[in-house]
Amino acid sequence: MTTTRPAHALHPHIAERIREFPKKPGEPITVEDFQVFVRPYGPLEEWELTIEDREIPGPTPARIPVRVYTPDGQPAAPRPCLVWMHGGAWVGGDIDMPEAHEAARSVAGRADAVVVSVDYRLCGGEVHYPAPLDDVVTAYRWVRDNAASLGIDPARIALGGASAGANLAAGASLRLRDAGETPWQALLIYPLLHAPLPEPSDELAAALAELPHPFQMFTQNMDQVFPGYLGDIPIEEASPYAFPGLSKDLSDFPPTYIDNDEFDVLRASGELFTEQLDAAGVNVEQTLARGVVHGHLNLVGLDSATTTLDRMAARLRER
Repeated sequence: MTTTRPAHALHPHIAERIREFPKKPGEPITVEDFQVFVRPYGPLEEWELTIEDREIPGPTPARIPVRVYTPDGQPAAPRPCLVWMHGGAWVGGDIDMPEAHEAARSVAGRADAVVVSVDYRLCGGEVHYPAPLDDVVTAYRWVRDNAASLGIDPARIALGGASAGANLAAGASLRLRDAGETPWQALLIYPLLHAPLPEPSDELAAALAELPHPFQMFTQNMDQVFPGYLGDIPIEEASPYAFPGLSKDLSDFPPTYIDNDEFDVLRASGELFTEQLDAAGVNVEQTLARGVVHGHLNLVGLDSATTTLDRMAARLRER
């Protein structure tokens, strides 16, 4: 297990963006604020890829939209694959957001890998757990069963995601393990794996206290996120498939990469899950994206995001 140590200073580019929408205590971040915050930090990367929108059979009569990113050219051997899930607290986000589309493009190009981005069902109305998780498990099995036509190695299919997408990747990995179908590896970027959240360490609490007011509100309102996913299920009755950090047995969980954000309340969950995997004898690598707030893969062109993409691609290139 490898871990980097934090340094409490916001990335200067992030600090500059935050100053562009000053807020008073109690004022929420608006959609317009978010669009300002996530506009690219530089030109988009160029990769020679074929990108195809498809619909695959779902666990319900409805089909699951996916977007398949395939590097151009003929590889010497079948490629590795990443089945990728965006974040959005289970109630928002889509496969067009930077954390989905740009991350998928960049990983496919860097790793010479096929990436399948899953547009799983969002929660709301009658849709709650396990619907999004069912979609992810179904998508993984579809990719595996269609490995030949996708040009991928069925023994090298990873599950990965960011934030709520990382939760779904981990939950699906656990469910597939229990079905005797353990994925090749899991790539979990700023994941949410416990409910309720673990208490932050003194060091993390000190970092969170330095956040501007709008971002402090995010850290204080996490308890409102869980019912959106669980619906009528009380947190204390949540399944480990919903929150894998609740599992009593993580042995034989796939080898795992965890990338936490320094100024992020969810870091407590990522750090605890790393300890749990390590105690269970799972090969786990943990790193810290310094100076960034939650969701740094949405900050296209930021050096911290590029570093994370490089690390993800390196994992996929491994044999």
